Amino acid sequence: MASAVGVDDYALTRVPDSARYSWWSVAVQRFGQVSALSQFLLGATIGFGMTFGNAVLAFTFGSVILELITVLVGVIGVREGLATSMIARWTGFGRGGSALIGLAIGISLIGWFGIQSAVSAQGLAALVGGLPEWGWALVFGLVVTAIVVRGFHSMAWTAYLMVPAFLILVGWSVVSELTRHDLGALVASAPPGPQLSLLQGTTLVAGGFIVGAVITPDMTRFNRTTADVVKQTLVGVTLGEYVIGLAGVLLAHAVGTAQITTIVTSSVGWVGLLIVIAGTMKINDWNLYSSGLGVVNFIGTVSGKRAHRGLVTAVLGVVGSVLAAAGILSKFTDFLTVLGVAFPPIAGIMVAEYFVVKQWRGDLEEARARGAVPTDAPVWVPATIVVWIAAALFGEFVDWGLPSINSLVVAFVLYVAAGKLGLVRGVGKSRTADAEPAPAA
Repeated sequence: MASAVGVDDYALTRVPDSARYSWWSVAVQRFGQVSALSQFLLGATIGFGMTFGNAVLAFTFGSVILELITVLVGVIGVREGLATSMIARWTGFGRGGSALIGLAIGISLIGWFGIQSAVSAQGLAALVGGLPEWGWALVFGLVVTAIVVRGFHSMAWTAYLMVPAFLILVGWSVVSELTRHDLGALVASAPPGPQLSLLQGTTLVAGGFIVGAVITPDMTRFNRTTADVVKQTLVGVTLGEYVIGLAGVLLAHAVGTAQITTIVTSSVGWVGLLIVIAGTMKINDWNLYSSGLGVVNFIGTVSGKRAHRGLVTAVLGVVGSVLAAAGILSKFTDFLTVLGVAFPPIAGIMVAEYFVVKQWRGDLEEARARGAVPTDAPVWVPATIVVWIAAALFGEFVDWGLPSINSLVVAFVLYVAAGKLGLVRGVGKSRTADAEPAPAA
């Protein structure tokens, strides 16, 4: 039954070499993640409070931070061929900790899935009509669910269609608005709103994609080499931040507001609606995909049974669509804000363990030679849980800089220190039920 619902897409096993993709194919999807409508709005927010020159600097510094995190975590993904929540078992968290990560990923991203579905539903109800917002929320959510159930291959084709469509439509909208203004004057103009500092601008840029950077292995496990990860990150993240973000900056200067959604849909009508749909669809598929991978790992850890990724994804997609239709997803905001400081320490700990402490690196390398995952994993790593909580609290309560980056750096430093002191030790040992080699594609 489950096998008829989409593909499992190596949810709990290594992605074999025969199932890997070219760097460009993955880069298009990475660019699709970064160049979302939310990135357009981020640019407008920064442009509303910064000069164009300072906005360029903010996007540059923020992009460097994101690219560093993305490359380091992404390299782990391509080497091991495993999803984020699976890798976590042998990068400091143990089986129990990885289950918590999987659940956190599942809840947070299904929340974002519902929020994005609701955004598209508002645009569809306003400009198309025919159905109320809740009806369009269901339709949109279920269409994206059908795409994601089919797996990475189906999502790649969606990215091939939606990313160019989004860029063309945004380009049309931007040109339509900016041709009414002197571009040189816009670049030299003062910000129309309350001024943002360079630190605040960099904070907004880096914080806007930090969770996406943390779950990078879900995508880079389909890459072929570490060089591919570097190339796709430089292309995808840099273009996504600069092309879409700086377009938003110029529009904010042109119209004197940060409310770009209204400008886009009102200035170009149906084109604006298509921008909303394309911009949402190409990010929402990855919200649902990574959510499914996280919950599959959680179910496997708690129950000892292997859940099928396609079936889990279908269920989550229906749940997210229903929540969007019910209009209750605004209540996720505070929870998602908390996850903004709870997620970055995951990356800090994973990078510290894999590249510096290396307590379980040998287990991963031995299993990789067999084309499998390690035969067992620690149940818990108490030092990791303490570091995770301490870093998240630091990010939440220390009122300086970027909370997400603060929590990531603190997690890295504390974990390395714990490793040097011999405190990073597993408690208990659990056999990996899914330790057989990945099937040939």
